[in-house]
Amino acid sequence: MRRITLSEGEYYHIYNRGVDKRTIFTSETEYKRFVAYLYLLNGSSYVRPDVVLRGNSKNNFFSIKRGDPLIAIGAYCLMPNHFHILATPLIEGGIAKFMQRLQTAYTMYFNEKHKRSGSLLQGTYKAQHADKDNYLKYLYSYIHLNPAKLFDKEWKNRGVRDLKKLKQRIVTYQYSSINEYFSSEHNVTNSTHFPKYFETAADFDSQISFWLSNKDIESKPKKWKV
Repeated sequence: MRRITLSEGEYYHIYNRGVDKRTIFTSETEYKRFVAYLYLLNGSSYVRPDVVLRGNSKNNFFSIKRGDPLIAIGAYCLMPNHFHILATPLIEGGIAKFMQRLQTAYTMYFNEKHKRSGSLLQGTYKAQHADKDNYLKYLYSYIHLNPAKLFDKEWKNRGVRDLKKLKQRIVTYQYSSINEYFSSEHNVTNSTHFPKYFETAADFDSQISFWLSNKDIESKPKKWKV
């Protein structure tokens, strides 16, 4: 049983990983399929993603009508064996309904593609309540900076050796919401339901440099090894 109630008007860090820490994204196609699900399955009208995505590119499915959203996504990041989502429910039970759709759809897609059966993800999903402003703001860094460990595993322990190079790799990472903030084109994310921490793309850019340079920021989320 979930220990916290996922209430409207509150913010939550949602995350999960592959069962036995297995890789859940093995190709660019799989990453893109999950991003498509983040958009298509977040609506009051159920959309059949297998039908919609047949012959559809990443550039045009964002125009598909899906009804009123169940949740607002503030940030997301997909990593080889896990994912992170920052969300707030817009209707009662919105997060539970969305996550059930998302995880079921992706597991079915992955299992069919790889000719496997059984669980892909570790349980339903984990949720942490971002009940303090500094913790909520930190989640933007925690989620968007996750890819840094793919390029420099020890950056948090010893500091960044090449800030410019590591930052470039993070801002060009394709499987997070970072580009939605730099371009101000919010498709999967909806920043209007979150505090205005970043008024412009330049504000967000300066925060990336700050986060990378200050590895010991307070109010870090609890961790599990991935």
